[in-house]
Amino acid sequence: MSTTDVGVGSPAADSTPGTGAPTILDELQWRGLVAQTTDVEELGQALSGRVTVYCGFDPTAPSLHFGNLVQLIVLRHLQRAGHRIIGLVGGSTGLIGDPRPSSERVLKTKDDTARDVERIAAQVQAILGADESNPPIFVNNLDWTAPISALDFLRDYGKHFRVNQMVKKDAVAARLNSDQGISYTEFSYQILQALDFLHLYREHGCTVQTGGQDQWGNLTAGVDLVHRVEGASVHALTTPLLTDASGEKFGKSLGNSVWLSPQMTSPYAFYQYFLNIEDASVVKLLKVFTDRTRDEIEDLERQVADEPFRRTAQRALASDITTLVHGAEATAAVQAASAALFGKGDLAGIDPATFADATSELDGATVAPGTSVTDALVAIGLADSRNAARRTIGEGGASLNNVKLADPEYVLAEEDFLHGHAAVLKRGRRNLAAARR
Repeated sequence: MSTTDVGVGSPAADSTPGTGAPTILDELQWRGLVAQTTDVEELGQALSGRVTVYCGFDPTAPSLHFGNLVQLIVLRHLQRAGHRIIGLVGGSTGLIGDPRPSSERVLKTKDDTARDVERIAAQVQAILGADESNPPIFVNNLDWTAPISALDFLRDYGKHFRVNQMVKKDAVAARLNSDQGISYTEFSYQILQALDFLHLYREHGCTVQTGGQDQWGNLTAGVDLVHRVEGASVHALTTPLLTDASGEKFGKSLGNSVWLSPQMTSPYAFYQYFLNIEDASVVKLLKVFTDRTRDEIEDLERQVADEPFRRTAQRALASDITTLVHGAEATAAVQAASAALFGKGDLAGIDPATFADATSELDGATVAPGTSVTDALVAIGLADSRNAARRTIGEGGASLNNVKLADPEYVLAEEDFLHGHAAVLKRGRRNLAAARR
């Protein structure tokens, strides 16, 4: 098995002029969605026909996150190119946990894992199941792993793995060199994942597995197992780790991850995250997360260079990715809320749920009805003192729910707390905060 590293901008990452129409592999490479393959030429030949491709998603949390979305995007591209897609949710691998380089995972209960499997399966199905012309297959690896006894596992599958190769996997090697070490439970994870590839090869003729770059060791374990047991050549493809211009992983600025679940990251916060992407990274993310053509993305790239203050590329990115994950209706609602917060719409007209999400993202404080706007401006951090608040109001520089304030003695009434939730106060054009009930 040969291994090919493919970087964005490398000679292999773009189709060569004069060699015919770009292939699906050319498209994935141009979009920056290919980091490594087992053999890029053989994979390209395989993808010129129709193959079956799978990617697995472990229930390590109640929701998929931003990083998982990259894999779903890859599967969508392959699905649209006519390939058969399998979305696997790891009911068994999720009970074990892919070893992290840092420390042992805390094992979840079987009931908690089963609940997370259902949630994640729904997210995978929502994104991949939209293409009715080429419907995907959805599977749970617990269905074929649970019936295998410990003896059968060791005799039928464990015998095909060499420990000296297993310990070379990056996460395993890091743990072996640490004080904590690694349990046999997590050490065996790569065998379980490899078993998935073998099962899907046998049952569905699956010959390609995709995953993140940090999954390379697990993916190649599956490639090796299929070759050892069935004598077949199958393929693995990984996507690069997405980082910003400083090298920081995307999706971490909200405290832990940008989640696909609206309960864990609201559609408004999700939209705002991508709206605030730095100029240096927005074109890369447009290639990865949108279906926009090369011409469209090149035009947006020119606008980033010529008129960065308009943030046209960021708006396109935020709109497209929010629509993909949360739907067009949610995108329209958060766009209306965003515009209204900055004085370009009716705050009272925002639906209550979106208004609550939007104002929860603002700085602010609890303020009771009956409080003067002067005291409210101080309480929520828009003024350093009552005198400063009075001066701002007197100069016409403060507003309440997008209505300019004129009287510093005005007292907040019940109806000023829109949807019974919050009153939006503003100093100047861009400084907003929420007075919450």
